[in-house]
Amino acid sequence: MPLTSDEKKNIINKYAKGKGDTGSPEVQIALLTSQIQKLTEHLKIHQKDTHSRRGLLNMLSKRRRLFNFLTRMDKIRGEEIGKEVGMAA
Repeated sequence: MPLTSDEKKNIINKYAKGKGDTGSPEVQIALLTSQIQKLTEHLKIHQKDTHSRRGLLNMLSKRRRLFNFLTRMDKIRGEEIGKEVGMAA
């Protein structure tokens, strides 16, 4: 369930800090959040898909690590992205 290129471009444009910014923690967290939402919907239909469930857990932990890093480095930016994507600090 990868994101389409249009979905990716929209997310990158919304959260990028500057032109060509695709690697900032905000962009990565937003992209992971979108993928997590898609995969969660898939798993509601296919409960026994353990391979996808494992991928989902990996994405969740990666997003959490990025979020923790961002809040450690810049508390304000971390709180802002947390509110926008629905993560608690």
